[in-house]
Amino acid sequence: IPVLSPDSSSHDAVLSAPAASPADSENLSPDELELLAKLEEQNRLLEADSKSMRSMSGSRRNSGSSLVSSSSASSNLSHLEEDTWILWGRIVNEWEEWRRKKDKLLKELIRKGIPHHFRAIVWQLLGNATDMPVKNQYSELLKMSSPCEKLIRRDIARTYPEHEFFKGQDSLGQEVLFNVMKAYSLVDREVGYCQGSAFIVGLLLMQMPEEEAFCVFVRLMQEYRLRELFKPSMAELGLCIYQFEYLLQEQLPELNVHFRSQSFHTSMYASSWFLTLFLTFLPLPVATRIFDIFMYEGLEIIFRVGLAILQYNQTDLIQLDMEGMSQHFQKVIPHQFDSCPDKLILRAYQVKYNPKRMKKLEKEYTTIKNKEMEEQIEIKRLRTENRLLKQRIETLEKESAALADRLIQGQVTRAQEAEENYVIKRELAVVRQQCTTATESLEKAQDTIRELQQQRYTEQFVSNLQTQLEQSRLREAELLGALKEMQDKVLDLEKRSSCLPDENNLATLQEEVKQMKLRELETLRSFREMQEAVTDTGGGGGHWKESPKKNAMNELQDKLMTVRLREAQAQAELREVKLKALQLESQNQIHSKLIGRNDQERSALQDRLQMVANQNKALQAQLNEMKRKQAESDCKSKEEVMAVRLREADSMAAMAELRQKIAELEIQKEEGLIQGQLNHSDSRQYINQLRDQIAELKNEVRQPSPHSHKRALSHIQVSHLSEMLGANKKIPYFCQSFYSEKDYSQMESIYESGQSSLEWTSQQIHFKVRPCNAQTNYKKPELHLRLYRPR
Repeated sequence: IPVLSPDSSSHDAVLSAPAASPADSENLSPDELELLAKLEEQNRLLEADSKSMRSMSGSRRNSGSSLVSSSSASSNLSHLEEDTWILWGRIVNEWEEWRRKKDKLLKELIRKGIPHHFRAIVWQLLGNATDMPVKNQYSELLKMSSPCEKLIRRDIARTYPEHEFFKGQDSLGQEVLFNVMKAYSLVDREVGYCQGSAFIVGLLLMQMPEEEAFCVFVRLMQEYRLRELFKPSMAELGLCIYQFEYLLQEQLPELNVHFRSQSFHTSMYASSWFLTLFLTFLPLPVATRIFDIFMYEGLEIIFRVGLAILQYNQTDLIQLDMEGMSQHFQKVIPHQFDSCPDKLILRAYQVKYNPKRMKKLEKEYTTIKNKEMEEQIEIKRLRTENRLLKQRIETLEKESAALADRLIQGQVTRAQEAEENYVIKRELAVVRQQCTTATESLEKAQDTIRELQQQRYTEQFVSNLQTQLEQSRLREAELLGALKEMQDKVLDLEKRSSCLPDENNLATLQEEVKQMKLRELETLRSFREMQEAVTDTGGGGGHWKESPKKNAMNELQDKLMTVRLREAQAQAELREVKLKALQLESQNQIHSKLIGRNDQERSALQDRLQMVANQNKALQAQLNEMKRKQAESDCKSKEEVMAVRLREADSMAAMAELRQKIAELEIQKEEGLIQGQLNHSDSRQYINQLRDQIAELKNEVRQPSPHSHKRALSHIQVSHLSEMLGANKKIPYFCQSFYSEKDYSQMESIYESGQSSLEWTSQQIHFKVRPCNAQTNYKKPELHLRLYRPR
């Protein structure tokens, strides 16, 4: 890296050597004392030459002498620069000794400015960055990739764009600046990269190679609070702004009020001061001088320089509005100290700065931030709970809507089931009627069998049997058709398992099932009787067997029995159909119970939804109540503040009245002295009296007694006192004082039993009573009464 030209401030900084304190002079060697003496002598010569040059600049006759003095000044300057180099070279070589024994002298020399060619090594020594382990890692860090590379590349062109070292897209300065910023973003991944830090690194690169600049920057971030400033939260920057606002309010209250009236916040102009250490605000030579002091004293110099700048420009800033102040900060203030940075440093160290107070402000700021953090956590928790409650309400609303849909669907389904149940009841009635008809036909057949048993078989009987056989076959066909229809209906009923009878008809159906079972038993019994009758008929008298139509009768009987057997089978199948109907009815009952349970669950969910809504309303009511209580507490606090202010105003008014009385008494005293209305003794007595009155009034001002029971005397009491004192009744008096007794009669008794004294002047009567403790059981205060003659 090429060595840059020194700034103009380095020569100005060494023009005056600091005056060593007695303690520092004892620690200096003879050579150093001799060197300091030479520096002081050269300074005196330079000051004399500069004065002579200023005094002789307007005269053309002494132009030759001015040239001689200027040449002598340049020679003295060269000698002084050589002595300065010798002094700083000795400081660098004996650094540890100077830091231990000559710290105050070193501080003064740094405030005067470090020579340009010594800045690199002195900054490293001040930051203890000469031998750091991270220096050996620098080359390895450059080989790694950083997530902040794009941001660093974007901001490099904005860092010192007018400086020769950083001018140009692919210049050496931009490349080494990128390397240092990338390496630090890998070392400290929490901070990463911040734009303001590039200006600090750029200033370091102007003075030293990139590896040394990297070490110094790491030390600055770790030991000089810069890391806290550049963290993403920027908590340290908020603390610095808070402290600076306090200093501004304390030392420049008028300017602070003007800033607030114009909404010109401190962060609008002071943030860059702390983030870039004035490197983006002031010219580079002036900012470098401030950076010298910062390396030794820390952020204190930033507070001092900022307040010094505001003090210097207070008159101009108060007359400007917000936009004008912004322009003034950007264009006027940065160039006010170009020619004389020492003037700014001198003003900075005239600013009042209390480190203890700054520590206290830091604690206050930490407490405020902790409270804000707790409030934010509480607000975030409440918002989360509110969001969860809203989600729960939405879920319950969806469930409620789904339950309402299910309820409506259930009602529709039950209406359909009721309609289908009605149709099934009608079909069941038809089946019962058919069953009754079949039972009647069975009974008729049984009657016919009985008749056949009692009579002989004739041709007419055979024809009747044939007719009955045909009718039985017809009935069999009808029963088969009815049976098929019933089977189809049963299949249809099995498909429609949702057809359920009402719970009220369940007992009726059970009774009908019992009756059908009884009928079934009766049918079986009749069937057995019919079989027995058939066997009896088959085993009748011999004349039947001997009949020529025996075979035909047997066939007819067989056919009749076959028809009756088929009829019995049809009835059995009918009973099976009825049993299936009963099973379907039991399934209907089970389904109805399931529907009842669903209704109960739906009602329970509705109750739960109502309960949640009530809880939400209760929470909202509690929130409103808390808001109302907070508003009431705010109103009470305001009322208390107003009451305190009113009491203060009343006390101030009372004090003003007493002071006015004191002034009137003093005026009367002066009039008595000047006009000489009284003789010498009367004047002295009057003066003493006025002094006593002034002292008493001052005591009343200092020690007001708000709990005393003072009241003014009435006209009657004044006239009575005048009689007691033997005063002239024709002269009207009025009372302007107060007495501290509760009752007028007590005052009279005190007067009668105590010791009294009377003082008479041309303007007032002073009556003083001291009570007698022997005749009264309690001690009372001394009573003073003043009666004034009206003017």
